[in-house]
Amino acid sequence: MITYIIIDDEPLAHELIKEFCDMLPHLEHKKSCYNAMEAMQFLNSESIDLMFLDLNMPKLTGFEFLKTLTKPPKVIVTTAYKEFALEGYELNISDYLLKPFRFERFVKAINKAIGSTPQKLQITKKPHDHFRFFVKGDKKYYQIKSEDILFIEAYGNYTKLYFQEKCIISHESISYYNNLLATTHFLRVHKSFIIALNKIDQIEGNIIWISNRKVPVGRTYKSNVSLLLSNKKGLTN
Repeated sequence: MITYIIIDDEPLAHELIKEFCDMLPHLEHKKSCYNAMEAMQFLNSESIDLMFLDLNMPKLTGFEFLKTLTKPPKVIVTTAYKEFALEGYELNISDYLLKPFRFERFVKAINKAIGSTPQKLQITKKPHDHFRFFVKGDKKYYQIKSEDILFIEAYGNYTKLYFQEKCIISHESISYYNNLLATTHFLRVHKSFIIALNKIDQIEGNIIWISNRKVPVGRTYKSNVSLLLSNKKGLTN
């Protein structure tokens, strides 16, 4: 197992990083620290493999803290400030993630950090598992349960996530969600639409009805729907 700690003064950042880590194998969460002094106290008595480090923290910045460590673990910086990247690499960090970062970028950072360890990390969401993740929209982060999504629609470079009572505009692309939701619960039916299979009310020609909303079936995605109708792709609860 690869042990890690999170050092950040924002609780939402802790939740997002841990949520991403929980989707990967061989990662064990050891501690969540909300300032450098708390992390320093923990590292005086414990040894860990990987550290997610924010920079803009009270009393002692992330890099000031890093300079105090004689044998630091692998470090992935997570920050909203791109101007400190050069200093970070001079301190031999593994990677520099700019908030908000995507899951696939996060996985690349993890693989880069663990380097020559025996097994690089891959996404391990089980196909029948629902899961939670965070979506940035309207300058806020929303915690989403995958089972609550009705469907997703491309919206320029963004996307709209539809639920029973609301719609959230996300800064991520439709391709991002196609990868994230690549389970038996979801199906791409159009270049601009991904649907939740267990939310389908009826299929009428090239239209799928979900909660009184119409979702079109694209020409190149008709085979996906045909497989669904022939029960080769079953619905799951």
